Amino acid sequence: MKKIICFTLIACTAVTALTFTACKKKEIKSSEYEIFATYDSESRTLHGTMNFTYYNDTDNEISDLKFNLYGNAFREDAKYKPVSQSYTQSAYYSGASYGSMKVESVENCSGWNVGGEDENLLTVTLLSPVYPEENAKITVSYALELALVNHRTGVTENTVNLGNFYPVLCAYSSEGFIECPYYYCGDPYVSECADYSVTLEIPQTYTAATSGKAGKETRNGDRKKCTYTLEKARDFAMVISDKFKVESRTVGNTQLNYYYYNDANPNTNLSAAAESLEYFSSTFGEYCYPTLSVVQTGFCYGGMEFPALTMISDKLPADGTVYTIVHENAHQWWYAMVGSDQLNCAWQDEGLAEYSSLMFFENHPNYSFTRTGIVGSATKAYRAYFSVYNQIFGEADTTMNRHLSKYESEYEYSNIAYNKGLIMFDMLRQSIGDDKFISALQEYFKDNIYKLASCDNLYASFLKHGDLEGFFASFIEGKIVI
Repeated sequence: MKKIICFTLIACTAVTALTFTACKKKEIKSSEYEIFATYDSESRTLHGTMNFTYYNDTDNEISDLKFNLYGNAFREDAKYKPVSQSYTQSAYYSGASYGSMKVESVENCSGWNVGGEDENLLTVTLLSPVYPEENAKITVSYALELALVNHRTGVTENTVNLGNFYPVLCAYSSEGFIECPYYYCGDPYVSECADYSVTLEIPQTYTAATSGKAGKETRNGDRKKCTYTLEKARDFAMVISDKFKVESRTVGNTQLNYYYYNDANPNTNLSAAAESLEYFSSTFGEYCYPTLSVVQTGFCYGGMEFPALTMISDKLPADGTVYTIVHENAHQWWYAMVGSDQLNCAWQDEGLAEYSSLMFFENHPNYSFTRTGIVGSATKAYRAYFSVYNQIFGEADTTMNRHLSKYESEYEYSNIAYNKGLIMFDMLRQSIGDDKFISALQEYFKDNIYKLASCDNLYASFLKHGDLEGFFASFIEGKIVI
C-alpha cells in the first residue's frame, strides 16, 4: 500500500508475534474458493455464498478452520478502528458510517462461531479432522454491509470497493492459524495462495474491475451475472462502478486494463502501468496472472495492492498517480506472487516495492523521478522522523521487525517500512553491485513464488553474493545510523 502520511501520533495495542513454518519443497496444492455474490446498491449490501475446499498442506491434522472477517472492522463498536484520526475526514466523506460482515450460516460442519479479538474471526469445527494432504468442504453464507468510506472495503463517491469481501482463510504458522485484527496502520493481513471462481451479480449499468479473468456473462432484466477465475492468488478483489471508462493494452501474455472516471491523461497512466509491468517481468521474473486491473477509485491513501488488481486514489496529482501505479504494480511481485509476513515484517514487501519503483524510474528517465531524488527524499524524511522521535520519546525505535501494533503512528510506520527499507536496499545494491543485486532478487522470486517468504528467505538470496549478515543485522536491529 502507498500512503500519504500525516504527523499524528496514535498508540496501538500490542499483540504477540507469530513465526511462520518453513516452506515445503513439494509441489504446492491450493485450497479453493467458489463464491457467488450479489450486490444491492440501495442497501449497500453484498450477499455471498462461499463454497470452500480446504486442502491441508500442513504436517498436522486440522479440526478447526479459521477465517478472517475483515468486513467487521467497520462496525460502530469495533475495538480497532480501520481509519486513524489523521485520515478520518478524507475517508468518511459523508460523516460517520458503519458496516459489518455477518455470517448467516455454515454448512457441512459440526459447529461454528464468530469471535477473535474484535469479532474478526470465524471458527468452523469440521465434521472430522483433515489429515495432511487431505481436504474438506464447507459452505458459508454471509452478508457484507458496506460503510460510506474511501477504503479497501466500502462505498465511495464514485465506486464500490470490494477488497476482502469474503471470509478469508487465516494463514497457517507453527503456532496455528493467524488471526489478523484490522489495525489501521499498514496492511493487517496475511494469506496463502488459493484458486478462485467468482460469480458476481450487479446492475447492468455497472462495470466490474476484478482480480480474475472474465468468463461468461448473462443478463436478466436490469441485472447481469459475470464470472471470473484466478489461480494461485492470496486474495481476490473487485471494484464496481457505473461511471467506469476502460483503456486496455496487451503486455506479454497479460491483458492490462485501466479503469477510470476522472482522468485527463489516461494514456499516460496506462503507459506507466504497462511499462512497469513489462520492466518488473523482465527484471525479476515473469508476471503469472492473465490480467491486471489498475483501478481509479475513492481511497483515503495513495493506493492499495491486491493480486492482479490495484486501487489508485482519485485524489492524487498527476505525478503522484504515476508513482503510485508503479509502486502498486511492484507489489504484484512483492506481496501477490511472493508473500511475506506483513504483520511483523512490513518492510519486506513495502521496502522492496519502493526500491523496485526506484529501479523502474531510473531506467525510464521520461518520468520525473530519479534515483538521486527518491533516495534523497527518503533519507531526508527518515532523518526528520529520527529527530522528532528522539525529542518525543528520548530515543527513536528504529528496529524494523516489529508487529503492526507496536508502531506509535502511521508516520513512524511509513519511515520504517518504506523509507528505511528503501535506504537499506539502496546501500545493499551499492555494496554488492547491480548484477548481484538483481540476481539475488531473481533468485528470491523464483524460490518463493506462491509462498509466504520469511525474512531469512530474503536474506539467504543475498548471502549467496557476499558476507552480508552484519549488514542486515545493523538495519533490522536498528544499530545503523543513517
